[in-house]
Amino acid sequence: MSTNTEQHLEAGQENEGESHASIHDETIGHGNTPAAWTCVLIMIVGAAVSSVAYVMASYIGFFAGIAVMLIGLLVGFIMRKAGYGVNGSKLKNSSH
Repeated sequence: MSTNTEQHLEAGQENEGESHASIHDETIGHGNTPAAWTCVLIMIVGAAVSSVAYVMASYIGFFAGIAVMLIGLLVGFIMRKAGYGVNGSKLKNSSH
Protein backbone atom coordinates (compact mmCIF):
# COMPACT_ATOMS: atom_id res chain seq x y z
CA MET A 1 0.00 0.00 0.00
CA SER A 2 2.70 2.44 0.91
CA THR A 3 4.66 1.69 -2.27
CA ASN A 4 1.65 2.62 -4.40
CA THR A 5 1.29 5.89 -2.51
CA GLU A 6 4.98 6.63 -2.90
CA GLN A 7 4.84 5.83 -6.61
CA HIS A 8 1.77 8.05 -6.99
CA LEU A 9 3.49 10.90 -5.17
CA GLU A 10 6.63 10.52 -7.23
CA ALA A 11 4.61 10.52 -10.45
CA GLY A 12 2.72 13.59 -9.30
CA GLN A 13 5.90 15.36 -8.38
CA GLU A 14 7.38 14.60 -11.78
CA ASN A 15 4.30 15.93 -13.56
CA GLU A 16 4.26 19.04 -11.39
CA GLY A 17 7.93 19.62 -12.11
CA GLU A 18 7.41 19.18 -15.84
CA SER A 19 4.52 21.63 -15.97
CA HIS A 20 6.50 24.11 -13.89
CA ALA A 21 9.44 23.88 -16.27
CA SER A 22 7.30 24.24 -19.37
CA ILE A 23 5.53 27.34 -18.03
CA HIS A 24 8.48 29.24 -16.59
CA ASP A 25 11.35 28.07 -18.74
CA GLU A 26 12.53 31.02 -20.80
CA THR A 27 14.72 28.91 -23.07
CA ILE A 28 11.77 27.44 -24.99
CA GLY A 29 11.51 30.58 -27.10
CA HIS A 30 7.80 31.15 -27.48
CA GLY A 31 8.31 34.36 -29.34
CA ASN A 32 8.67 36.89 -26.56
CA THR A 33 10.59 39.15 -28.92
CA PRO A 34 9.89 42.38 -30.82
CA ALA A 35 9.91 40.44 -34.10
CA ALA A 36 7.28 37.99 -32.92
CA TRP A 37 5.06 40.63 -31.33
CA THR A 38 5.19 42.83 -34.42
CA CYS A 39 4.36 39.87 -36.64
CA VAL A 40 1.42 38.85 -34.46
CA LEU A 41 -0.01 42.36 -34.13
CA ILE A 42 0.10 42.98 -37.89
CA MET A 43 -1.48 39.60 -38.52
CA ILE A 44 -4.26 40.32 -36.01
CA VAL A 45 -5.07 43.54 -37.87
CA GLY A 46 -5.13 41.60 -41.15
CA ALA A 47 -7.41 38.95 -39.67
CA ALA A 48 -9.77 41.64 -38.37
CA VAL A 49 -9.91 43.30 -41.80
CA SER A 50 -10.56 39.96 -43.49
CA SER A 51 -13.24 39.03 -40.98
CA VAL A 52 -15.15 42.27 -41.38
CA ALA A 53 -14.83 42.10 -45.16
CA TYR A 54 -16.06 38.50 -45.16
CA VAL A 55 -19.18 39.50 -43.25
CA MET A 56 -19.72 42.39 -45.66
CA ALA A 57 -19.16 40.04 -48.65
CA SER A 58 -16.33 42.19 -49.95
CA TYR A 59 -13.79 40.14 -51.88
CA ILE A 60 -11.37 43.06 -52.13
CA GLY A 61 -11.39 43.69 -48.39
CA PHE A 62 -11.08 39.98 -47.64
CA PHE A 63 -8.02 39.56 -49.82
CA ALA A 64 -6.56 42.85 -48.58
CA GLY A 65 -6.71 41.42 -45.06
CA ILE A 66 -5.03 38.25 -46.26
CA ALA A 67 -2.31 40.41 -47.85
CA VAL A 68 -1.83 42.27 -44.55
CA MET A 69 -1.39 38.95 -42.77
CA LEU A 70 1.25 37.88 -45.29
CA ILE A 71 2.98 41.25 -44.83
CA GLY A 72 3.01 40.55 -41.08
CA LEU A 73 4.82 37.29 -41.70
CA LEU A 74 7.32 39.05 -43.93
CA VAL A 75 7.92 41.83 -41.38
CA GLY A 76 8.47 39.28 -38.63
CA PHE A 77 10.93 37.37 -40.77
CA ILE A 78 12.84 40.54 -41.68
CA MET A 79 12.97 41.69 -38.05
CA ARG A 80 14.25 38.28 -36.99
CA LYS A 81 16.99 38.45 -39.59
CA ALA A 82 17.80 41.99 -38.40
CA GLY A 83 18.48 40.66 -34.90
CA TYR A 84 15.18 41.25 -33.12
CA GLY A 85 14.21 37.58 -32.87
CA VAL A 86 15.04 34.90 -30.30
CA ASN A 87 18.74 35.17 -29.37
CA GLY A 88 19.06 38.06 -31.79
CA SER A 89 22.06 40.36 -31.70
CA LYS A 90 19.95 43.46 -30.97
CA LEU A 91 18.38 41.90 -27.85
CA LYS A 92 21.50 41.04 -25.90
CA ASN A 93 22.10 43.05 -22.72
CA SER A 94 24.61 45.83 -23.22
CA SER A 95 25.17 46.35 -19.42
CA HIS A 96 25.15 50.14 -19.31
